[in-house]
Amino acid sequence: MCGIFGAVSFSEKFNANDFAKFKKLTDLVSYRGPDASDYKGFNSKEKSVDKNNFNIFFGHRRLAIIDLSDEGIQPLFSDNCWIIFNGEIFNYIELREELKSRKCNFITNTDTEVIIKIYQEFGESGFDKLNGMWAFAIYDVEKNKVILSRDRFSIKPLFFYRDKNKVFFSSEIKQLLPLLNKRELDLERMKIFLNQGLLDFDDQTLFRDIKRIKPKTNLIIDLSKNEISEIKYWDYSNQLIEGSDEDLFTKFYEQFNDGVRIRLRSDVKVGSLLSGGLDSSAITAAALKFTSNSIESFSIISEDKKFSEEQFIDLFTSHYKIFNKKISLNTNYLKNNIDIVLQHQDEPFNYFIPVAHYNLINSLNENSDIIVILNGQGGDEVLLGYLRFYFFYWKKLLSEKKFFILAKELFLSLLNRTAILQFRINAAKRYLPQKLLNEKDFLVSKSELINVWHYENIRQAQINDIDYYSVPFLNRYEDRNSMAFSKEIRLPFLDHRLVDFLVNITPDKKMRNGWSKYILRKSFTELPSEIRWRRDKKGFILPESNWLRTDFKEEIINMFKSKNNLLAKMNLINPDKFLNYYQKFLSGDKRIHNTDISRIYIAERWLQKYFG
Repeated sequence: MCGIFGAVSFSEKFNANDFAKFKKLTDLVSYRGPDASDYKGFNSKEKSVDKNNFNIFFGHRRLAIIDLSDEGIQPLFSDNCWIIFNGEIFNYIELREELKSRKCNFITNTDTEVIIKIYQEFGESGFDKLNGMWAFAIYDVEKNKVILSRDRFSIKPLFFYRDKNKVFFSSEIKQLLPLLNKRELDLERMKIFLNQGLLDFDDQTLFRDIKRIKPKTNLIIDLSKNEISEIKYWDYSNQLIEGSDEDLFTKFYEQFNDGVRIRLRSDVKVGSLLSGGLDSSAITAAALKFTSNSIESFSIISEDKKFSEEQFIDLFTSHYKIFNKKISLNTNYLKNNIDIVLQHQDEPFNYFIPVAHYNLINSLNENSDIIVILNGQGGDEVLLGYLRFYFFYWKKLLSEKKFFILAKELFLSLLNRTAILQFRINAAKRYLPQKLLNEKDFLVSKSELINVWHYENIRQAQINDIDYYSVPFLNRYEDRNSMAFSKEIRLPFLDHRLVDFLVNITPDKKMRNGWSKYILRKSFTELPSEIRWRRDKKGFILPESNWLRTDFKEEIINMFKSKNNLLAKMNLINPDKFLNYYQKFLSGDKRIHNTDISRIYIAERWLQKYFG
């Protein structure tokens, strides 16, 4: 896991001053790679390395995970190609053997070199062979082009900015901000965020002219043709996977365990984030099969017992006899660290969970020498774990006139007290048509609503969550928080083999008898039954509503009464109407979700930091 920065010019050359500037921009994210650094300027016309007269720059900060020797320092050169790489290729051992059979020779033991060999043998389309998380740039000296590539599920970040005949790219937005001719807020994008909380669903950012490279995509900068093209190297297969319960459950179990197994490959210590829920418990239990040493685990505990998962964490750690460190979060920490987290995130977020997550990684950093962390992000999306998917499923059964199955599902959900137990008015309202919801009348000018829940079938709704509306944001805050402390988070549920399998089996394998994640519950028989068949689903929940009504009340009121409020100055909100809206929330209006308040508060703090 690392930090990268690059620059490409189609015409005029960069000079020594530019080299020094680009080096500093690379080092802005030194926390992403504290172990080593290197910087190269390339003159593509002369096919030479030159820091005084060059048109391509590659900068790299290294966090050593695989092959800790100096052979892993980047930019790395092999087969007439240079590469800078952020991420991990988990199947690099298997790919290495395949490439050796094709007479490829290796000079390092790194997964980085495997990427270059794959490119040399199969071209850009060969990246679909990679199982991992990545954002990398390859400079092909002979073909005179630079290829930028990003992994399938937005796990690793890659941004770019084009200024006339130059292209700049980086791991984080902050590296590109000094290059902008003028820092401008994308007002339409901010309106979407304020109204619906959507931000990471496409290639646009809140900074005008700075874009994300899309997941599962290569951006090819061809210097010979003076053109930039975008090519998708992977997509979901579109073939229904059929079979008996036994066969499909066995295949899921084998694929999931193999995904965990290859994500344990590391030359540094590996640990686990344990929430007490089904997903993180399954990952940790699977990991214990493939390691001779016990795995350390870390958990965040809510001070409010109503939201605490402590009993399930204790049950798991006692059952498997593993170490666990518990971290509690209080509002003082939250208030004191929101700006720090915003600085690392570069863009705002909907709720306080990213700050709690930052606290968890910080505590892990202070209490352990673990570098690699397994986490369950993506489990709810690939296994249809969210309540909304049950609404979709019931609606599908109704539309298909499968009344008996629908009645059975509803009855067993009530009997088992599962999906029905999760129902909450202020959560369910997010799945209703917008015209039925409370109006955010404090928004001065609303964006055109993005129909998040428009879908042709449950499979498409699931893919929408994975590709656009859920996973990208979750991966964004996990990446920035973990890399702030030079830690690498690995996500077994986002192994592309497993994801493709799960989106192509029928919904009844994932939801049945009122149970979500049915295939996981049935497959993982080794888990304690109290965890495996938990009726409630808490997840990473904080007493956020309580905090907004107490500890944050005075600050929020003062913030939106202030004449320096930027949301008001930019004519994005009416502060008086927002305070009326907030008062309704304080009075217990169930139609107003806590994120409707948190999002506006956090957006204002973000604006003050970046545009104040």
